Amino acid sequence: MSGVEILALVNSEAGTAEDACHALDKSGAFRVERIAPKELATRVRRAVESGAPRIVIAGGDGSIATAAGALRGKPCELAILPGGTLNHLAQDLGLPTDLDEAVRVAAGPTTRRIDIADVNGRLFLNTSSVGAYVTYVRTRERFERRLGYWLASAAAAFRILFRLRSFRVTLEVNGKEREYMTPLVFVGVGERELKLPTLGKRVENGCRGLHVMVVQSRSAGRVLALAFAAAARGVKQVSQTPEMQSFIVDSVRIEPKRRVTAWNIAVDGEIVRVTPPLEYRLVRDGLKVVVAETPVSS
Repeated sequence: MSGVEILALVNSEAGTAEDACHALDKSGAFRVERIAPKELATRVRRAVESGAPRIVIAGGDGSIATAAGALRGKPCELAILPGGTLNHLAQDLGLPTDLDEAVRVAAGPTTRRIDIADVNGRLFLNTSSVGAYVTYVRTRERFERRLGYWLASAAAAFRILFRLRSFRVTLEVNGKEREYMTPLVFVGVGERELKLPTLGKRVENGCRGLHVMVVQSRSAGRVLALAFAAAARGVKQVSQTPEMQSFIVDSVRIEPKRRVTAWNIAVDGEIVRVTPPLEYRLVRDGLKVVVAETPVSS
């Protein structure tokens, strides 16, 4: 965007904040502000109201999702400097991990629109889930300060094997209701892999839609066996077995059979409390993002 100073908002709590600020300042194309995560959405909205044509967000998936929520339905473009642990969306878009390269892309001319989704009005970019993954995230967060992210993730995965609980849900898919007893319902934006080493990654050139997967195992051992089978074969093969149901749809309604006033679910890796039923909806071309002219292979 030649001749226009681009607003760049850097998550002040990200471990890469200092390096991101340095790379952005060195470019000379950006007006850099460090900002606390809790103030990010408000600052993005203010920038959009002031007519900003593009905003750069330097941070992880949580920061990107927060900014995207404020940009939904707006003409303002979102540019990303990956600065988190996993950087799911940045990887899916083929953005470079090198900060200097990412800065060049953020100032470049190439954009595209991507699908996003919402659940009960809350936007998400990657995945949402109900059940076992919520327990996993909470356990991982308790361990993370002492063990670090990756060891905490492994410890949490092992712990939930002994604490899995199934629950009965009704899914409404394409106007038809289906009832399941399940420990986990997973909803991803775009078709997803369950194959190592690309677990949870979007299928390249896969179907557009919400990829809904319902695990139908009633014991921790069978869930573990299913996970290994999924890792070995991928979604298409696993969805043919009676252990998992898999659908790609534009919307899905999930309702617990037992009456509850609120439900903890995972949305892009964060735990949020919502009122059931859960109304998931695909928003096609809902966000305009800045991408590399030639995406980086992941």
